[in-house]
Amino acid sequence: MLEHEYGARVDVERNRKAKKWTTKQLAGRFLWEVLRGPAFAWTPRQLWVWRRTVLRIFGAKVENRVHIFPTAQIAIPWNVSIGCESAIGDRAILYSLGDIVIGAGTTISQGAHLCAGSHDYRYADLPLTKQPIHVGNGAWVCADAFIGPGVTIGHGSIVGARAVVTKDVPDNKIVVGNPAVSIGDRPKFIQTTDLD
Repeated sequence: MLEHEYGARVDVERNRKAKKWTTKQLAGRFLWEVLRGPAFAWTPRQLWVWRRTVLRIFGAKVENRVHIFPTAQIAIPWNVSIGCESAIGDRAILYSLGDIVIGAGTTISQGAHLCAGSHDYRYADLPLTKQPIHVGNGAWVCADAFIGPGVTIGHGSIVGARAVVTKDVPDNKIVVGNPAVSIGDRPKFIQTTDLD
């Protein structure tokens, strides 16, 4: 047990010995780590259908017309659900120790980090927590934003670039900053016209 200068004692050994996963889960995670490179990460960018198929084989619920970039990092595929026409950008991290549910027509931009796992700091052995994340339909998590465990991002909401979100965001809000604060409502779309 390590004692810090403030008197807190961290029981690292007990944390390491704690049973965090079943044997089946550990086997699945091992297989995913072995195959993730050649079957997913090393594939050409345009092979959207292939990467969706690989994730489905590993238990992910991925609907059609989802674009997942090959550099996206998905910790545990069977804890991930992605609605149709969504996109997971370059270097996005879905740290899916707990469930991560992403709605339809949603964008998770490059470098965004959805973190559905943490540790309970109230206990000396820092037990693992697996809190779900929900991102609603039509939401946009911008570049390098961080979404913490247990957070829900409402339908149509926008999380600004590099924002840090640790509390739920209601529908159709725009949040920015660290910690993220609301700067207003997302406006209705301007109707596009055919320029031909």
